[in-house]
Amino acid sequence: MQPNSFPWQSPLPCSNSLPATCTSGQSKVAAWLQDSEEMDRCAEDLAHCQSNLVELSKLLQNLEILQRTQSAPNFTDMQANCVDISKKDKRVTRRWRTKSVSKDTKIQLQVPFSATMSPVRLHSSNPNLCADIEFQTPPSHLTDPLESSTDYTKLQEEFCLIAQKVHSLLKSAFNSIAIEKEKLKQMVSEQDHSKGHSTQMARLRQSLSQALNQNAELRSRLNRIHSESIICDQVVSVNIIPSPDEAGEQIHVSLPLSQQVANESRLSMSESVSEFFDAQEVLLSASSSENEASDDESYISDVSDNISEDNTSVADNISRQILNGELTGGAFRNGRRACLPAPCPDTSNINLWNILRNNIGKDLSKVSMPVELNEPLNTLQHLCEEMEYSELLDKASETDDPYERMVLVAAFAVSGYCSTYFRAGSKPFNPVLGETYECIREDKGFRFFSEQVSHHPPISACHCESKNFVFWQDIRWKNKFWGKSMEILPVGTLNVMLPKYGDYYVWNKVTTCIHNILSGRRWIEHYGEVTIRNTKSSVCICKLTFVKVNYWNSNMNEVQGVVIDQEGKAVYRLFGKWHEGLYCGVAPSAKCIWRPGSMPTNYELYYGFTRFAIELNELDPVLKDLLPPTDARFRPDQRFLEEGNLEAAASEKQRVEELQRSRRRYMEENNLEHIPKFFNR
Repeated sequence: MQPNSFPWQSPLPCSNSLPATCTSGQSKVAAWLQDSEEMDRCAEDLAHCQSNLVELSKLLQNLEILQRTQSAPNFTDMQANCVDISKKDKRVTRRWRTKSVSKDTKIQLQVPFSATMSPVRLHSSNPNLCADIEFQTPPSHLTDPLESSTDYTKLQEEFCLIAQKVHSLLKSAFNSIAIEKEKLKQMVSEQDHSKGHSTQMARLRQSLSQALNQNAELRSRLNRIHSESIICDQVVSVNIIPSPDEAGEQIHVSLPLSQQVANESRLSMSESVSEFFDAQEVLLSASSSENEASDDESYISDVSDNISEDNTSVADNISRQILNGELTGGAFRNGRRACLPAPCPDTSNINLWNILRNNIGKDLSKVSMPVELNEPLNTLQHLCEEMEYSELLDKASETDDPYERMVLVAAFAVSGYCSTYFRAGSKPFNPVLGETYECIREDKGFRFFSEQVSHHPPISACHCESKNFVFWQDIRWKNKFWGKSMEILPVGTLNVMLPKYGDYYVWNKVTTCIHNILSGRRWIEHYGEVTIRNTKSSVCICKLTFVKVNYWNSNMNEVQGVVIDQEGKAVYRLFGKWHEGLYCGVAPSAKCIWRPGSMPTNYELYYGFTRFAIELNELDPVLKDLLPPTDARFRPDQRFLEEGNLEAAASEKQRVEELQRSRRRYMEENNLEHIPKFFNR
C-alpha cells in the first residue's frame, strides 16, 4: 500500500511548500514561515504515523486470515466424531439391547453431538452408558489450535502497540498544528490592528488639517473685524467731536435728526416742569402707591393697548433711527456691562415685623419700605425683563403649524417668571406717575417702551415692537400680607400679535407668593391657571397650571400644560419647571422648547440679577442726552442704590415721597387729571 493511498490523510504542506503570494510584503508572516521547526516536526510525525498505519493494516489482514483458518478444522473434526459414535452405538445395541433400547439409541443419534457436551443419561439401569465411550481427537488436531491461538494473541498485542504509537503521533501533530494556528491568528490580528491604527492616524491628520484651515479662516475674519472696528472708532471720533467751525455742518450731515432731537428734548423738559413742578424732583420721586392710601380701591384704569399717534416721544424717534440704520458709525457701544457697580446691601439688621405687624391684610404697595429692601430696578424695567426670551416669539412667527405656534407662545408666557427665582429677597421700586422706560435691543430686534399711566391704583402699560411680533400689556398689582408670606395678585392681560399669520394671543398672569418674609430664607412661588387663546382663530387653546406646593406635592415650581384642539383633544402636552425649562411631549423622549440661560458670576451678591437684568439700568453715555427726562434710568435714588450709596438713596427716596404727596394735593386742589403721554385710556 502506497503512503498516499489512505483517503483520511489530508495533504499538509511543509513550511517550504506554503504559498508565498499570501505573505508578500509582510515581514512578520515571512519570519513565521522561516521558523519551520514546529511544521517540520509535524511533518516527521505524520510520516512515522503513515508507516505505522501501513503496518497496522497488514496486521489486521493477518488477524482476519488467522481467525478464519482456526475455526474451520474444529467444525470438521466434530462432524467425524459424531459419525463414529453413532456407528459404534448401533453395534452395541444389536448385541445387548432389546428393541426398546435400540429405539432409544436411534433417538440419541439424532441429537447433535459436540465434543464439549456432557454425557447423556440413556437408561435408569445404566445411567453412564456413554461415559465408557472414549472421545479423543487425534494429536494433530490438538496442537494446531494452541499454536494458532498463540499467534493470534501476539498479533493482537503487536496491533495495540502500533495503534498507541499512531495515537501519540497524531496527538503530537495536532498540537503542532494548533500552535501554528495560534501564531497565525496572532499575526493576522496584529496586522489588522496596525491597519486600523494607520487608518485612525490618517483620519486624525485630516481632522487636524481641517481644524488648522478653520483656525486660519477665523484668524482672517478676526483681523478683518478688528480693522473695521478701528475704522469705526475713527469715524465716531470725527462725528462726535467735530471742530468748532464745522460742528454744525458735521452734525447736520452725520446725524441729520440730532438737532431735532435736542429741540424736542428741551420741549419735553418744559412740559415736565409744568406737569411735575420740578423735573429733577419728579425724576427722584418714588411711587405714589408707597406713600398714599386710596379711598377707592375698586377703581381700575382702562388703558389702551395702542401707542398714541398724536404724541411721539424723543426716544421713539431715536428708536426708529437705530432700527432703520440711521444712527451708525459706533454711536452705541458694542458690548454691555456684565456686573453691577456694587453688591447688594446686608438686610439682616432690618426688623420687618415692626414694619408689617400693623399692616397685616393690607396692600403693601401703600406701605413705605426701607430702601435696603429694594433692588436697583423698577416695575417698568421688570416689564421689559419679560422680553428676555423674545426669540420664542420670533420662532413662532416662522412656524406654519398653529399648534406649534401655540406651544412657543406658551413657552414665552412661562419664561417671564424665570428671572424671579433668585429675587425673593428684594422688591423693585414703584414707578412715579408719568415715569417711562425705553429699551432698544438691536441684538434681539425689538424696541420696548413702558409708562406708569396711573398711581391710584398703580397701573403700568408697555408696548414692544419687532418685525416679527407686537407685544403689549397693562397690569396692576395688589399685595397682601398674611403674616409669614406675602401674595402679589396681578390684574390685567398680556397680548401678542403675529402679523404674518394674523394671530392675536391673550393670556393672564398667575399669583406670586413670597414665603418666610419675617425669618428664614425667603423663597418665591407662582401658582394658578393660565389660559392662552387666539382671538382670531379657534383652532386651539393652551391651558397651563403652575402647581402650588403643598403637603402632598413636594415638586416645587412645576408647570403642566396641554394644547387642545376644537374637539377638546390633547394635541401637545407640556411639562417642566418655570425656572428650569419647558418640555413638549412625554418623558423621556420629550423635546425641550425653552431653557433659561446661565446666571452670571456671583449673582447672589448682586440681587440675583440675570445677565439681561444687569443691562436694564445701564445708562449709555450716547443715549444720555437723547432719552426723555422721565426715563427710569435717571432716578437718583435707584442709581445711588445701584452704586452702593445707601444713605444718599434713602435721603433721595424720602424727598421724592414728600414731593409726590405735594403733587397729588396740588392736582386735587386744582381738579387736574393726569393724562398719559404715550398711551390712551
